[in-house]
Amino acid sequence: MNNLLTDISGVRVGHADDAKLASGVTAIIFDRPTVAAIDVRGGGPGTREGSLLDLANTVERIDALALSGGSAFGLDTAGGVQAWLAEQGRGFVVRDAVIPIVPGAILFDLLNGGDKAWGRFSPYRDLGYAAAAATGTDFALGSTGAGLGATTANFKGGIGSASAATPGGVRVAALVVVNAVGSVTVGDGPWFWAAPFEIGGEYGGRGLPVAFTPQMLTMRIKGGAAATAVENTTLAVVVTDALLTKAQAKRLAMIAQTGFARAIYPVHAPLDGDVVFAAATGEKPVDPLAGLTELGMAAANVTARAIARGVYAATALPFPGALPAWRDRFG
Repeated sequence: MNNLLTDISGVRVGHADDAKLASGVTAIIFDRPTVAAIDVRGGGPGTREGSLLDLANTVERIDALALSGGSAFGLDTAGGVQAWLAEQGRGFVVRDAVIPIVPGAILFDLLNGGDKAWGRFSPYRDLGYAAAAATGTDFALGSTGAGLGATTANFKGGIGSASAATPGGVRVAALVVVNAVGSVTVGDGPWFWAAPFEIGGEYGGRGLPVAFTPQMLTMRIKGGAAATAVENTTLAVVVTDALLTKAQAKRLAMIAQTGFARAIYPVHAPLDGDVVFAAATGEKPVDPLAGLTELGMAAANVTARAIARGVYAATALPFPGALPAWRDRFG
């Protein structure tokens, strides 16, 4: 296992971004239509086809997911991914029509110093197509793809990923784009809130501070008193090779959200748009009670680890006043 979302067989990831724009997109392609659900906890989400993933609705399987910067403009990303899939003949068949099913979610990165004067049409549809065409089993972390323009309260954000297996051999992995209103570190120090879940020094091996001070627990939020509900979102995709129903995938997404609480302080606020997609490729059966609970526990852990890895791997944007990267401070 490579500690990536693509440790789940049949999953591919691709990025496309623009340094001048300081924004980008990430496509997750499933080799076969895959059961999926969504769980939204933040107060300011931005999604496409979110209603399709509601348990009451008919379509159970999706072909891909699209994650993007650009706020509402980034919702065009899924159209680009959809166009690429259509060229491959992939999609939901309705008699002679084939419709690729591509839910998506966006984050706000419009004030990070990049040039957003793109004219009549935003670049996100074309970026979505490029990301889909670039998908593979190996992909970069940090300030790339949908994470290029991401930030947190005190350090540059980015894309992280992590994977694990249950004792029974069921795999689960997460990819997270960290653009949180809160902080992923304890205070302004080198310690990650997700430190107890770290494996093999994957985000620096700094552990937790010897003691906590009131200053460390003071709330830090992006924008301070001027913080708004549209500027922050952490997006996560959790995938397992378990055989799950749509309702069970929803439960997996709900449990995985606890990984946000283990890694971001504060989280699920009215100032965030936090979203978790969960997908199951259907290779391995699991017990619907204890087995699903164990899988959810592992999903929350990989989500927390992916969040920390996203900030750990990030690099600062090259603009005046840009937030520092964790590595700028702590190496």
